[in-house]
Amino acid sequence: MIGFLDQLVRPLLYALDPEDAHWLAIRMLQIAPLPPAGLDDSRLATRVFGLNFPNPIGIAAGFDKHAEIPDALLRTGFGFVEVGTVTPLPQPGNPRPRLFRLDADQAVINRLGFNSEGADAVLRRLAARAKAGGIVGINVGANKDAPNRVDDYVRLIERFATVASYVTVNISSPNTPGLRDMQQAGVLDDLLARVIDARERVTKNAGPTPVLLKIAPDLSLADLDDAVGIARARRVDGMIVGNTTVTRPAGLRDAQSAEAGGLSGHPLLLLADRMLAETYVRVEGVFPLVGAGGIDSGVSALGKIRAGASLIQIYSGLVFRGLGLVGEIKRTIVAALERDGAQNLADYVGADAASVTAEPWPDEFVSG
Repeated sequence: MIGFLDQLVRPLLYALDPEDAHWLAIRMLQIAPLPPAGLDDSRLATRVFGLNFPNPIGIAAGFDKHAEIPDALLRTGFGFVEVGTVTPLPQPGNPRPRLFRLDADQAVINRLGFNSEGADAVLRRLAARAKAGGIVGINVGANKDAPNRVDDYVRLIERFATVASYVTVNISSPNTPGLRDMQQAGVLDDLLARVIDARERVTKNAGPTPVLLKIAPDLSLADLDDAVGIARARRVDGMIVGNTTVTRPAGLRDAQSAEAGGLSGHPLLLLADRMLAETYVRVEGVFPLVGAGGIDSGVSALGKIRAGASLIQIYSGLVFRGLGLVGEIKRTIVAALERDGAQNLADYVGADAASVTAEPWPDEFVSG
């Protein structure tokens, strides 16, 4: 069914403006007669921040921004879904055009700017599917014109802890002015202190809700030291490494590569893997990491795990490879486990982190 849908609709989606194609993909997944996902190989199962994942492959925030199709996505074979980014109040985001497909580079640039239907709409949808099962996390962000952005995150933690499997604090989007400044040590420490306090206040009614921090791949190593140190001290449950990049690799060929916004897709892989490995060695096993950025094959997915990821997330790779990418990643991991005589994913997590961090810095990235 997944392969048939891919062959049927991808030519149509490619003929459309990228944002229109995304809207149509959401509508089609809403009505597609998808059967329940088949059982995964038991060796793909993993337990991360207290949750049992049937496989380590998630879809990153940004695809299902408004929590319209989390269960349809789970039926396509994902081990978990992250909806959002959700803001407290509805906001339109940046003006169109704001999404660009770089076909020559197998990449995407977006400057969507947290377009969101707002917390009320998303809360209703997640509450309605609360008994459906499956791991559905939510990515939360501040409104662009919020008088106090920390207050926005606290409010969202309090509202969504009861209906989300986990909550991701997103302070790393490049498309909301000033948002990435919240990664600076003093602001980040205050933010995480208040977010974790809010989580603890609602635990009695919500149960334990893991809180993750999503960072940019563009942090300096000194800033990464600060971010990891604060995350460890404030006892977050995990980190996502990372978001899109504002830098541009020197070899980009597509004319649209000069567009402003965050770059994702294949060209991000080398930088994303390096930042993941750098984060892994600094975390020292205190909490797990989710690896995102540049995954477009089973090989790059396994490399992400070996660089330090306990879970992975894909999005831009789906634009160019389709939903069949999920099955390819599963097959590649299972084949590797069989080849190496490994028992489970834990045998691979971080296996190459030390060697990755010993390599020269990927200097093809320049400020964009």
